[in-house]
Amino acid sequence: MIRAVRGTYDLLPGDIEIWHAVEARIRTIFHSYGFSEIRTPILEPTELFVRGVGEETDVVSKEMYTFTDRDGSSLSLRPEGTAGVIRAYIEHQLHNEARMIKLYYIAPMFRRERPQKGRYRQHVQAGVEVISSTDNPAIEAEAIEMLLFLFGEVGLEGLDVMVNSIGHPECRVPYLEDLRKEIASRADRLCEDCRRRGEKNALRVFDCKVPSCQPVIAELTPITDRICEDCRTHFEKFQSYLNARGVTFRINPRLVRGFDYYRRTTFEITSGGLGAQNTVAGGGRYDGLFQDLDGQASSGFGFGMGMERLILSIPNPGALVPDYSPEYFLGPLGDAAFEYATLLAKRLRARGKRIYLDFDGRSLKSQMRLADKLKAKRVLIIGDEELKSGTLVLRDMATKEQRNVREEDLV
Repeated sequence: MIRAVRGTYDLLPGDIEIWHAVEARIRTIFHSYGFSEIRTPILEPTELFVRGVGEETDVVSKEMYTFTDRDGSSLSLRPEGTAGVIRAYIEHQLHNEARMIKLYYIAPMFRRERPQKGRYRQHVQAGVEVISSTDNPAIEAEAIEMLLFLFGEVGLEGLDVMVNSIGHPECRVPYLEDLRKEIASRADRLCEDCRRRGEKNALRVFDCKVPSCQPVIAELTPITDRICEDCRTHFEKFQSYLNARGVTFRINPRLVRGFDYYRRTTFEITSGGLGAQNTVAGGGRYDGLFQDLDGQASSGFGFGMGMERLILSIPNPGALVPDYSPEYFLGPLGDAAFEYATLLAKRLRARGKRIYLDFDGRSLKSQMRLADKLKAKRVLIIGDEELKSGTLVLRDMATKEQRNVREEDLV
């Protein structure tokens, strides 16, 4: 038997309806905040993620699916959404619109991680990107407000909002020099990856998930203690906007996120129902990414959330699903009745009715059992007598009452 590739999964009927319901709420809420959808290719030049996300990040150095195309170019399946959106923004010169651009996506991403609960090698991420000419922290507060509104709409509970500021590249320079020294003095207690990061990209040490490294990382000076006055003012304004919106949050001084393009604000939202892998959304500001990708200087802020984790966090996701059960189950008895039923189904569907027609020639008793299994509202029984009289037998599946009706009475 050929099975799905490890780290991937099939979405079957019964589950896909939950996804549709959650996606519909995402689209409705995002549009209410002025966002428009964007769709970018699954395949991108590998250089986009090396330059944008960062060569020393785990995503680029360990997790990307990368291959050489027939023309010798290096391509990668996208591991995250921001770099591709900014590439499209630059390529199509959207800066000429001279306004704030608010974009969202719901799209598959690919990372070769160890599969676990809510984490897959092919997964779906919903995310937003706000691109503007200013780094106004009110943009960040509004995005988090929108996320919390969404989570409330789908019934998420036990949420923890964590925020931090990691400064900008200029004010990080003296901090990173001191951080490298702190890491070097503790190198014998750190994993091999942390020792390498300490030399090449010291801030990434805070991303380490190895349990034995956590006590050592806790000893390191957090960057929040060393940011410049401008970054501190920005962070304080951001917090004031959250407070004004009634958002409960806490500062996590070691929250740096996993991508090199972040600067100033970073944030994560976790849910208590997922165990160790409990992050349902996270993001931050990435003002320097535009120049890194050869675009004009702009300001950007965004977030991503894994759809799998989001749905796992919802206490009763089935309650979000609209009623898709058949309004009419057509139960023909005999060949002539079946021929009539096929055309009746067409006419009723043209009038917006949900119809299920049995094609298998079952007995009436078997058809009634199937209609009950499908949770059909009503059954239309069509036999030779009904064809002669020009009426149908209408059975209400809730009350079990039956009566004769004409086709025009149904619409």
